[in-house]
Amino acid sequence: KCYGLDEAKGPRLVEPILTPRFVPTCSDGLLRGLGELAAQGRNSVPLRIQSHLAESEDQVAWVKSTRHADDIDVFDNHGLLTPRTIQAHCTFLPPPSLERLSQTGAAVAHCPLSNAYFSSTEIFRLREALDRGVKVGLGSDIAGGYEVGIQGAMRMSVAVSRLREGLLKRENQAQGDSAIDNPRIDWKESLYLGTKGGAEAMGLPEGSGWFGVGAPFDAQQICLYDPTTGEGVGALDFLDDQLPLQFELTEDIIEKWWCLGDARNRVGMWVQGNSLL
Repeated sequence: KCYGLDEAKGPRLVEPILTPRFVPTCSDGLLRGLGELAAQGRNSVPLRIQSHLAESEDQVAWVKSTRHADDIDVFDNHGLLTPRTIQAHCTFLPPPSLERLSQTGAAVAHCPLSNAYFSSTEIFRLREALDRGVKVGLGSDIAGGYEVGIQGAMRMSVAVSRLREGLLKRENQAQGDSAIDNPRIDWKESLYLGTKGGAEAMGLPEGSGWFGVGAPFDAQQICLYDPTTGEGVGALDFLDDQLPLQFELTEDIIEKWWCLGDARNRVGMWVQGNSLL
């Protein structure tokens, strides 16, 4: 039924995805059956899988005590760690497990705001994941925070990476280690994670998430100021000598939108070339 939703309307927009909530709520028999169903797929294409992995300290400990294995092992042993898998959070995964995600092709949905609420004793090793070639996109986790939009997740991903930088710096200083790791990301990296990074994590067609020849036209039209009033749109404001904005669009102006912009700046939206606004 899910596959038939849009087959007659052109490029596919909707696909089924198997969703075991997470290991603590799933029996081995259920996970094994879902792994078999995912591998069976449709027309020789495996099904997508999404779940929650290593989200909180108590969850990790509970799985270890009841299953006598890490939850990444439980997923892998039941065929649920594949290139078509997206695992949310992964906050408590150590570097070797991140390497394992990279090798299996599984992706991470990094939900920085939700993690701040539920994983307060650890911060996702985002830089280590990226350095190991793990596919990472951003998620809001819907009810796991106070903001649904990905733009908020972009801002929060930078904030928590700075927190982790401070924690590592103090740990290294306490140990007398002068080599300070730099796990921070900047706003441009977060913008990548919220666009092309998300497309790669979802396994969307090649070229998705960025402007390139042959790529699906998935885009937003952003308005920075109202030329009739000369005022910035939404929370954006500009110095008087900057208006009207006839100068070249600079990284500083894009960063200002990244910091302050919201839905009021979005005046157009297209999905695969079809206008939604």
